[in-house]
Amino acid sequence: MYQRILVPVDGSPTSNRGLDEALRIAALTKGQLRLMHVIDELSLAGSMGAYAAYADWITVLRANGAELIQQAQAKAKAAGIAADTVLHDNFAGPVHELVIQEARKWPADLIVIGTHGRRGLPRMVLGSSAEKILRGAPVPVLLVRLPEADDDAGPGTPDVTP
Repeated sequence: MYQRILVPVDGSPTSNRGLDEALRIAALTKGQLRLMHVIDELSLAGSMGAYAAYADWITVLRANGAELIQQAQAKAKAAGIAADTVLHDNFAGPVHELVIQEARKWPADLIVIGTHGRRGLPRMVLGSSAEKILRGAPVPVLLVRLPEADDDAGPGTPDVTP
């Protein structure tokens, strides 16, 4: 039961909460994690200024992504949970498609995702990678939300946590 747990991470509080929950599940099931980070067009566009050089920013995003998944892997190791990592940085598709592909390829038994759980207009405008993963995933998906008081991203921040 849930021996192979895929965990998309982006360093946000919601993503960290998802990772914590995945670690608890893996400890109970003696499972392993695959930690995944995706650099997509939204990440790139959100971080580039009008005059920034593409090559400089993609290098920074790759380094930050590698650091994020290394930190998550260290957290898993400290908890005694086996974890490997995957960094998607080739713009091969939107976050939700890459997560679904990784779940099939690995193959995962469960996907654990931190999400803002937005509703109404913010969800319509910003979209929800988590919802798209939930609809297309070949395995069960656990969505983990922060309590509203802890969600420091605010209503105008894009929900890029898968």
